[in-house]
Amino acid sequence: MEQESRDAACTVNDMSDLVVIDLDSADEVKLDKESGLCEEQANILDVTQDLFQNEQGAAKVDTDDDDDDSGTDHCSSEKSGTHLQRCERHRGGNSSLPDTFQTSQLLFYERFKAYQDYMLGDSKPSEVKAFTADYLEKVLEPCDWLALWCTDVFDVLVEVQDLDLKDLKACVKLVLPLQCETRGCELTEEAMASLLEATQDKVPLKELQVVYDESGDFDQTALALEHLRFFYQHIWRTWDEEDEDDDFDYFVRCVEPRLRLHYDILEDRVPAGLVAEYNSLLGKCSQCFRQFSELRSGLSADSDSELDNVSMVEGLKLYDQLETYKRKLHIIENPLLRYVLAYQGNCRQQCVKSRGLRATDTEIQFHKEPVSAVDACHQGDVVIVLPGVYSVSSSIIIPDSITIEGFGFPDEVVIEKKNKGDTFVESTGADVRLSNIKFIQHDAIEGILCVREGTLNMENCVLQCETTGVIVRTSARLTMNMCDLYGSKGAGVEIYPGSVCSLVGNGVHHCKDGILIKDFASDLDGMPSITMENNVIHNNEGYGVILVKPGNGDQPSEGDPPVPTADQQQGSAAAVQTISTSSSTTPKPELAESNGSDGDAAFATGRKWQFSRQQSRNKEASCSRAVQDLMEHQIFVSVQGNQFKRNGRGDFGTFFY
Repeated sequence: MEQESRDAACTVNDMSDLVVIDLDSADEVKLDKESGLCEEQANILDVTQDLFQNEQGAAKVDTDDDDDDSGTDHCSSEKSGTHLQRCERHRGGNSSLPDTFQTSQLLFYERFKAYQDYMLGDSKPSEVKAFTADYLEKVLEPCDWLALWCTDVFDVLVEVQDLDLKDLKACVKLVLPLQCETRGCELTEEAMASLLEATQDKVPLKELQVVYDESGDFDQTALALEHLRFFYQHIWRTWDEEDEDDDFDYFVRCVEPRLRLHYDILEDRVPAGLVAEYNSLLGKCSQCFRQFSELRSGLSADSDSELDNVSMVEGLKLYDQLETYKRKLHIIENPLLRYVLAYQGNCRQQCVKSRGLRATDTEIQFHKEPVSAVDACHQGDVVIVLPGVYSVSSSIIIPDSITIEGFGFPDEVVIEKKNKGDTFVESTGADVRLSNIKFIQHDAIEGILCVREGTLNMENCVLQCETTGVIVRTSARLTMNMCDLYGSKGAGVEIYPGSVCSLVGNGVHHCKDGILIKDFASDLDGMPSITMENNVIHNNEGYGVILVKPGNGDQPSEGDPPVPTADQQQGSAAAVQTISTSSSTTPKPELAESNGSDGDAAFATGRKWQFSRQQSRNKEASCSRAVQDLMEHQIFVSVQGNQFKRNGRGDFGTFFY
């Protein structure tokens, strides 16, 4: 039977080249990682238990003293931990320095709680330093504790004698005899004494690491310094104090989204390309801010010289550039807008180039798995995938015009990607065809399929998504017929400006949103061109079809339902207009109350959510109105025969950012 399948696969009446994948010839290799994972999980569990184990015999809080401001004191009944782990410095060397507390492995919610409840509260950017100093005054031991002064050049043991919390510094003295480790230089006791004298014996608190002590007396000091160090290393930006709009909650606007992004990156939930883009933007923004600050400090308020006038013009340009960088950073930090507006591609796709036409005549090759088969293809080749389940560890990138066809039904030809990484399937060929294959995505951080360039024709495929579903980039074309897509934690299909997308006879269900259309095009990109016919879009958590477009939502277009006033919005963050087609009776639209709770997740945009709902009592009239509203945007070429069922927030909606 197996031989018959192979013979049938080889009898393809096509003059193009043929590449055959045979699952039977593949050697299955199973990696047993259970023991390693269990050991790692046990270590994490031990650290977590130690962090939250309360010290025996700790002083109880006097509940009668209601006026005591101990709610922001880590020494009260709420402690981050009393027995921290030891960070050993002797591994792999003969270090003369003592061990310190292990505080760098704190969990997200531990840092979140410390910043929100103890350190920052509802402070404004201009108040961050004062709030931080007040927090440290209540938590830090005032004197007589040992710490390592750690810099890029040396680590040296010092004793803290006093605190200068106004400048977030500590007064220290060297512990004699000198205990020091250097990197790339030699430091003597006299040199270190001269260095401290030059700094008036003061060093930044964030450069101190508390020496390990089993008594637990310095646990809170070690944790407080860790929160301070982490904050200024990963959260605080030098331009935060320069924000003209200083009247906002700094924790909500900046700290929480940056903290979440940091842990998303640590846990591989953000694509590598987006991380590189974010770090690049941070560097550019820092450099631009330095140039702007230097230029501003050199200007004279009373001078009318030509040089100062030129400097002012340059300063305005730098300021506009700085604001652009800051907006881009805010978009990436916002988990709602991160993939909608910011991320444009991954670096791996750029490494794969088109192979062009094959130099030889028809050639038959056999490959063990689909990735190597596609990598070996030239323009016009055909890949026949025999029935079976193929597990791949890297992306399938298609730079040439080829055909990939499953030999059987989609449920019989399965390709699954298990490890974290970039997009599962990436298409850039001029004319790529996929058919009769089921794609399954596991542990993903990007979409299951991306049409970045060229044209992709997909028919009779099943896509079991993990994050985003199918993405159609600017200038790309997608024809998707008789396919089934489900499970996306984002949108099932994302359509970018300037793209062409034809969706006929598909099922899109059990996603966050069914189809997301990005109508924020520049004049060069133009509008997307979309055909939707005979699709069934159902059981999605959000909308069946949603448009994302710029604007604050204050001025609805002609024919749209009215938008609630600012008093009705009650502090939400973008504008969403919803049209539902699930009710019956008369076609008179009604305006429901705005719902501000759904906008809490979009805190980083700094805007307000606005919700308006138009409920119709006649399904046919409502559908006609919905289609008419969408056709007015000149996005849809054809919309007919589609069915929308049980979509959580409505069938059609508009998101203003």
